[in-house]
Amino acid sequence: MGGGMEANKNKFIEDWGAARENLEHNFRWTRRNFALIGLFGIALPILVYKGTVKEFVSLSL
Repeated sequence: MGGGMEANKNKFIEDWGAARENLEHNFRWTRRNFALIGLFGIALPILVYKGTVKEFVSLSL
């Protein structure tokens, strides 16, 4: 149809996409990663759950 409509690739976006595709190959367990997973993957959901249950119990009385 129309000529000259090529898309210009952004090097930074291409690099980010490639890093995301290979994340499982490049991930390393470090103290920081372990702490972040423990905090946001375990502790925060437990605290939110406990707070929600506590609020429902206090409202039902």
